[in-house]
Amino acid sequence: MTMTTHTVNKMDRYLIETPHTARDCKMLVEQVYAMGYLHNFDWGCEVGVHNGWAIIEAESEAQARLAVPSLVRRKARVIKLSKFDGRLKSHEMAHKNME
Repeated sequence: MTMTTHTVNKMDRYLIETPHTARDCKMLVEQVYAMGYLHNFDWGCEVGVHNGWAIIEAESEAQARLAVPSLVRRKARVIKLSKFDGRLKSHEMAHKNME
C-alpha cells in the first residue's frame, strides 16, 4: 500500500472592512448575500455606521478582496491579521519587518 502525503497550505486570516453609503447599503448587503459571505460579515448600519466587517481565511490579500462586491471593492480595506504568542520578541519582530 502506498501512502500519499498532501501538503496543507495554511491560510492567512484577513480583516475586511467595507465602508459604504446609506444609499448603497441595501444593494451591498444583497450582493454580499448573493456571493455567499453574508454570514461572515457584521454590520454597523443600524447605528448609522455604514460599514461591514468580516474576518475570513484566504491564500492572499487579492483572494480575500474577492469576498467584497465590486460595488465597494476599491474602497474596501483588507488587512492581513496575525496573533502574538505573548512573547515580546514576536511583537518586536513584526515591527522590525515594518521598518
